[in-house]
Amino acid sequence: MAVADPVAPGAFWYAVRCVFQWADDVGAPYEERLTLWRAGSMEEAISRAEAEAWRYAEENDHRYLELAQCHRLDVDGRPGDGDEVFSLLRDSLLDARSYLDRHFDTGGEHQGSTETTETAETTETAETAETTAATGEG
Repeated sequence: MAVADPVAPGAFWYAVRCVFQWADDVGAPYEERLTLWRAGSMEEAISRAEAEAWRYAEENDHRYLELAQCHRLDVDGRPGDGDEVFSLLRDSLLDARSYLDRHFDTGGEHQGSTETTETAETTETAETAETTAATGEG
């Protein structure tokens, strides 16, 4: 059970997700951004997050899409290693693969890889060797 922080009675930690578009053009990337707030209520956390979202959008020439979703962290004191910082439940009739493809793995994501450089180089070398062996070229 979450309890208020003893340093700030009545305050909890909240994560607020705000959504931005990087330019006002069709095809411009969208950004989902999570920020962490200490606040006395969900309304206060959202209000502070939206004020910051408007500044962030203006400073970076993005457009804030006026969507803020809030999650109160279930932590005692400060958030720590492994604490849940956001959760959103969504009803859907899609099967698992279709759900992921529609909402999270569309192919248009700008994300890094978890592969180390060594792993990527090893994979590339193995793929090159397989192609050479299969085609007889090299």
